[in-house]
Amino acid sequence: MIFELPILRFEKDALEPYISAHTIEFHYNKYFRYYVNKVNILLDEFQLTTLSLEAIMKRYAKRRGILFYSVAQVWNHSFYFEQLSPTPKTMPEGNLLSAINKSFDSFTEFKHKFDKAVISFCGSGNTWLSQKEDETLIITQETNAGNPFTKNYKPLLMCDVWEHAYYFDYPCRKADYVYNFWNILDWDVIEKRFDSKKLSVERFNAQI
Repeated sequence: MIFELPILRFEKDALEPYISAHTIEFHYNKYFRYYVNKVNILLDEFQLTTLSLEAIMKRYAKRRGILFYSVAQVWNHSFYFEQLSPTPKTMPEGNLLSAINKSFDSFTEFKHKFDKAVISFCGSGNTWLSQKEDETLIITQETNAGNPFTKNYKPLLMCDVWEHAYYFDYPCRKADYVYNFWNILDWDVIEKRFDSKKLSVERFNAQI
């Protein structure tokens, strides 16, 4: 095996009442764990054990087969869980806030547009905030295991819109899920991603 399931930054019940321990157990310990195990099998089968997840996503993005899908699921879930916290920084500051204001007029308007993108999402996938090559910010909807990284965008934050991420807690209430998502999103993590020169979730990809 190459990649291990990451250790969560918080206890499984720490995000309640916004996300329940039951959802975390299913989403993290069953769904995420399945794809970590699947990726380790596939990387050995495809003889790609020396490549990073990012390199594999780039190489196989156009094919969108089982290898891309599984690797992207591991990357996306690592990215998602890393940004959650029971004691988050609740507002961006500095360069990131300036970039949000420049791209969306205000932080309030950004949240409104992001909420709308999540609520209007049809099917399974994720809603992202990313930085384009011209340094402006953009909100995108990526179906299934899609990732804006493959379009040369730099992902900054992501809301998981797959039903397994919220349906136990918010059946038929996706709007409530995204409104409460902001209460556990740690902007300290998002700021570090924005300021970083390197796109990676390597701290979740422990090599053994």
